[in-house]
Amino acid sequence: MDEVAAAIADPVRREILLMLRDEPLSAGQIADRFVISRPAVSRHLRVLREAGLVRDTADGRRRVYTLVTAPLDELAGWLGRLTRPSAWQHRLDALETEVHRTRRERQTAAGRHPAQKETA
Repeated sequence: MDEVAAAIADPVRREILLMLRDEPLSAGQIADRFVISRPAVSRHLRVLREAGLVRDTADGRRRVYTLVTAPLDELAGWLGRLTRPSAWQHRLDALETEVHRTRRERQTAAGRHPAQKETA
């Protein structure tokens, strides 16, 4: 997971992954979309390949890169745990629901419609 997180930490590599989401591209096609040098793009592709996020195949003299999303699953699971509401949040939500239900029951028992406001 650390290698995948490190690989996607760079904005150029994230952009390459987005490009490959739609279709496989050759190294030249990828490099043509950036203002950085071809060797720099090649280094970014190597990092993505070593992290398992892209696969390259030979097509004659060209290298064609394809997106591999499986390594992102572990990272996505961890992020999901991080952003999921905590156990306390679930308890506080349940308490809020109970408070609203109790208020409605008291208002109904006092002969007022729940939508009516109390006047002091």
